[in-house]
Amino acid sequence: MKVLVITNLFGFPWDPTRGMFNQQQFDRLAQRVDLSVLVAVPWTDAIKHPRAYWSARRDGQQRWPYVDYFIFWYVPGVAQAAHSVFFFVSLALQRPITLFVKRWQAFIGSWGFPDAVATSWAGRLTCTPVLMKLHGTDVNDYLDVPPKRRQIMSAVQHSRAAMCTSAALGDRLVEAGAARERVHAIYNGVDATRFVPASRQAARAALGLPAQAQLLLFIGNLKPAKGCVDLLDAFIQVAATQPELQLIVIGDGAARDMLTQRAAQNGLSQRVRLVGKVAHDELPVWFAACDLFCLPSHNEGVPNVVLEAMACGVPVLATRVGGIPEVLPEFAGVLVPSQDVAALAAALSGALARTWDTRRIAIHARSFSWDTNIDRVMNLLQAATNRPQAAATS
Repeated sequence: MKVLVITNLFGFPWDPTRGMFNQQQFDRLAQRVDLSVLVAVPWTDAIKHPRAYWSARRDGQQRWPYVDYFIFWYVPGVAQAAHSVFFFVSLALQRPITLFVKRWQAFIGSWGFPDAVATSWAGRLTCTPVLMKLHGTDVNDYLDVPPKRRQIMSAVQHSRAAMCTSAALGDRLVEAGAARERVHAIYNGVDATRFVPASRQAARAALGLPAQAQLLLFIGNLKPAKGCVDLLDAFIQVAATQPELQLIVIGDGAARDMLTQRAAQNGLSQRVRLVGKVAHDELPVWFAACDLFCLPSHNEGVPNVVLEAMACGVPVLATRVGGIPEVLPEFAGVLVPSQDVAALAAALSGALARTWDTRRIAIHARSFSWDTNIDRVMNLLQAATNRPQAAATS
């Protein structure tokens, strides 16, 4: 089966960790189908990395042999509802043979707007079945913007299936008017061969972290909606009475300077460590080193870092948003209201004082398997193309 994925959520040569959940999924899907992935690169990124972009088709394919890139041209800050048109025209002009001449059995648009909207138009023009993949913000936020909402729901109506990373996202689509039978909750998986419980002492020694401290870990984009600022504010409250407590922040983004300044203003620069981006392969040792993983997002689908933390046997403190309550049982972590710093601070203290069953947490995480994920995607592809499913290969 020849399948074309169109998305902005995938690694760039200058940002190889981008869309890691898609990278993991599509790597595995490529073992089952003849897969190609067209990755949209915003022109603002392309001009920042011109040499990297123009070598992307060569360098990127060394790592991802099924991937090609195109520049997404748009007018920033203006007519955002028209970005789907800009996306489709950018794609059609730069990759017309791939889109219109090659024969595909199915398209997958990964990210609701503008990616999946433009993919649905391509599907209708070429009479190719379309599946959508929806992740979080593309449902939670974009459905509240009427022009985007209309386009996303039209794309859902013209797709064979809308794959959501949580049941909560699927419910949002149904509430917005999607047919229930068209919506499928398919949880992302976790690589249980790499994300496993490991020695905390050995991990801290390898990373040069203090052996006796209590360590909190955050991994994600550094923007307020991910809750990194809320976490620092809660940490400031708790740190006053727990001198051994430290916070490790992995990731980058617009809030980095704010976090640095706020930590300094409160005399906590030595106890708040902003690591920057870390390769996905290096994350297990950071999970192993920490006492508690924290992700107090304002909205989410089902973030893979939560699954990966649990697979390492690490308890999770997260907000009760999106699909997180679907995957985080009481024995594996604590849920708090979104944007409630006082509740977050109280939960930090309680979680750090609690004894957790590492083995039980890790066993629970193994139920989120990439094999199960790909099996379910394959079932939807087979149904969309009316093909019998072949036996999966190991």
